[in-house]
Amino acid sequence: MEPFFAGASFIALYGISYGIVLFMLSVGLVLTLGLMRVVNLAHAAFAAIGGYVAVGLMNTLGMPFVAAALASALLVGVGSLLIERLVYTSLYQASELDQVLMTIGLMFLTTASLNLVFGPDVVPARLPAWLMQGLDLGFRKVQTYRVFVIALGLALITLLWLLFERTQFGARLRAAVDNRSMAAATGIDVRRLYSLAFALGSALAAFGGAIGFAMLPLEPLYPFKYLTLMLIVVSLAGMGNLRASAGVAVLVGVVDTAARYLLPVAGAFVVYGVFVVLTLWRPNGLFAGRVR
Repeated sequence: MEPFFAGASFIALYGISYGIVLFMLSVGLVLTLGLMRVVNLAHAAFAAIGGYVAVGLMNTLGMPFVAAALASALLVGVGSLLIERLVYTSLYQASELDQVLMTIGLMFLTTASLNLVFGPDVVPARLPAWLMQGLDLGFRKVQTYRVFVIALGLALITLLWLLFERTQFGARLRAAVDNRSMAAATGIDVRRLYSLAFALGSALAAFGGAIGFAMLPLEPLYPFKYLTLMLIVVSLAGMGNLRASAGVAVLVGVVDTAARYLLPVAGAFVVYGVFVVLTLWRPNGLFAGRVR
């Protein structure tokens, strides 16, 4: 009984923390793809850049972990405004194929640039000592970093829910998505609103890449390596379902962790098999038709 409990608690704690990082990485894509209807496959590139910037700030300037993650999110968010104006504004009314081709091109450009500047290997980075320590939860010891990520993720989920459900920004964004011309006719600056939403999504991706580098190591192929998991979260949550994306991300994290723990050889493929089955069962998402 004790080995079973030890394994179950490991899967739960490490799976939930992993799922929280996936949520941080994916929620911006839920925003741009689900709400703004922009097929932004370059979203994972912003996550990779955010992770690289945060690690650079920690290694070169000695900036604390949390401060580096926040600074990285801010820098990437601001920088994404320029990219949005130069590239994405022309894509908002373009076909899905044009959006896919352009954003995939940005992915290749980012990957090549990271490889050129930082080399092909995983970037060496260490968590601060206080996060690497073991934390006794009573029923087992767990790395403090995992508990910190879970607590941070819960706070982020709450803040995002308040932003999109209880503020004028969220109401105006939903109105612009439902009927752009009507929203503009009522005085809403749709272009500015889309720019802010895009910057927010990019900043969230960068923050996830910075916070999660200890789980998802930084390397030039990072954007391609983890884009599939982000798309799984977006697809299973249902297009634009921000609230459901948190639950789906945690589900994916727990399933992937359990599969790798119980089936070390083939476990990495289980989550994709589960995704195929769930997609066939609920093609519009697990929570299609429910309140967002």
